[in-house]
Amino acid sequence: MNIKHHLLIDYYWFRVLISLCLCVTTVMLAVKGIYIGMGLSLWLLILSFWWQLKLYRKHTRQVLFMIAALENNDNAFRFPEDLGTTENRLINRALNRVSHILYNVKAETAQQEKYYELILDCINTGVLVLNDNGAVYQKNNEALRLLGLDVFTHIQQLSRIDKRLMETFSSCRADDKLQITFTNERETVHLSVRVSDITIRKEHLRILALNDINTELDEKEIDSWIRLIRVLTHEIMNSVTPITSLSDTLLSLAKTTDSEIRSGLQTISATGKGLLSFVESYRRFTRIPTPEPSLFYVKAFIDRMTELARHQNPAGNISFHSEITPADLILYADENLISQVVINLLKNATQAIGEQTDGQVFLRAWCNEDEEIMIEVKNNGPTISPEIAEHIFIPFFTTKEGGSGIGLSISRQIMRLSGGSITLLPGKETSFILRFK
Repeated sequence: MNIKHHLLIDYYWFRVLISLCLCVTTVMLAVKGIYIGMGLSLWLLILSFWWQLKLYRKHTRQVLFMIAALENNDNAFRFPEDLGTTENRLINRALNRVSHILYNVKAETAQQEKYYELILDCINTGVLVLNDNGAVYQKNNEALRLLGLDVFTHIQQLSRIDKRLMETFSSCRADDKLQITFTNERETVHLSVRVSDITIRKEHLRILALNDINTELDEKEIDSWIRLIRVLTHEIMNSVTPITSLSDTLLSLAKTTDSEIRSGLQTISATGKGLLSFVESYRRFTRIPTPEPSLFYVKAFIDRMTELARHQNPAGNISFHSEITPADLILYADENLISQVVINLLKNATQAIGEQTDGQVFLRAWCNEDEEIMIEVKNNGPTISPEIAEHIFIPFFTTKEGGSGIGLSISRQIMRLSGGSITLLPGKETSFILRFK
């Protein structure tokens, strides 16, 4: 505490002492019956109290003005430090210092909140903070992306996506660990939800941590299929190759003219070779080369894929349409591998349309708000039922007569190795989305 503060305090107590002296003088004069002196003393006492009340009100207004200015982020105001009495100057300086300190504290708090928001937006976990009424206090960009929302202020908005999702978020409690699946406008999402809670300023809040387990499930499923296929193809080829080789040897050495025996050996050889060829096609699923990404223009790529699909559809009953936004959209990926994915989707689209006279295939590419490149391949052929849609990416699963059932499986494996994903959108038309992160 410096000398000025001592003077301020001393001056305050001096006024209090004067007021007490006036009170004592008034009482003594009243006791002695000196009413003129008593009146004068009483008048001075009233004047002293009025003066102190005036100072009190002035300082109160200054404090209220300072608080209002701070609430409105106004740090430009200053109380005059070189006008008025010594007491007023000292008080004004003290208020200015308090104002400066409080403003700095408020600015640092706001900056710290912004810092935490930036950290939340950089993590791959969605974070939601809800009060008991369902109002959203805090959310990060990942939470909005997972839920497919641009604006999220109350969990009632989730009813437009999936009513069960809204009910789950409404009823979850601290320490709950949940899994929920729902379908938004873009894809089917599998979420794991962990719930914790906290009380801030006497208000109970729930914190929901959301994680997308689509990718994790897909990777585990693909790895399981790859291991299974490697074992099966290895065992089958080890068993069939000797049989085929032995039948060929017997055919070359056999001197018998028995047509039935020769025909049987030829059947064994042909069947074995056909089985080896069949197994070899599945081995391709486990031997996709490592992607060698490079930059290429999406428009030229889509135009080439569209032209190739037209030549493979000589009937002419299918029209192809493409839309690339912007026209100079660039993708960083292995063009040769991605072409296999798009060719397979276009082939499936033309086969699904079949002889339908008004067949249409749409190819669309754009960059979304997360700066991901999206390519959509859509056709107006018969839709894929939900029961079948659950299995279309499983190796060996097919609904086509003579189909191998590995086209979409290989496509998903290529997209996974390319750091992207392939999904089937629910809806009236069959629409596949390629997402490149």
